[in-house]
Amino acid sequence: MRRFTMPAALVFAGALALTGCASGGGDTAATGEESCSSISAQVRDISNGVQNNLAAPSSLEGLQDYLGEASERTDALIEEAGDSDALIDALGGFQTALNEVSTYADGLAEVPSEEDPSAMTIEQDPDELASEQAALQEASAAVAASCDTDSDSDE
Repeated sequence: MRRFTMPAALVFAGALALTGCASGGGDTAATGEESCSSISAQVRDISNGVQNNLAAPSSLEGLQDYLGEASERTDALIEEAGDSDALIDALGGFQTALNEVSTYADGLAEVPSEEDPSAMTIEQDPDELASEQAALQEASAAVAASCDTDSDSDE
């Protein structure tokens, strides 16, 4: 059994070396574009989650916790962005939009439900809610656009 294991391991290691996986080689521009695309997708996910939680929060505490986590995730993405000024600027704009949503959420109040006074609901201004969601969508789209800008300037 040992006789077959060693050659198989050598073949596998050789295949990794040839594909660049073992040596870390590869096209750094493609890696940067992939990283930007990954960051953009994560920002889209954060944005969607925040919008969903904002539209139908289970509690003010839960909403604030979620917004705090979203902000921490965005900070981590800014660190991951490397030296792409356009991406870092767009992520900064997204973080600002998150901060504005958090400020909006700070002003929300839990009130008794009209249907069931023993149940609490979160009262929101529909126009302000729509405005916050639109700003977040716009900031998320700017992150995606910054990836397109970076790939265009690399050519």
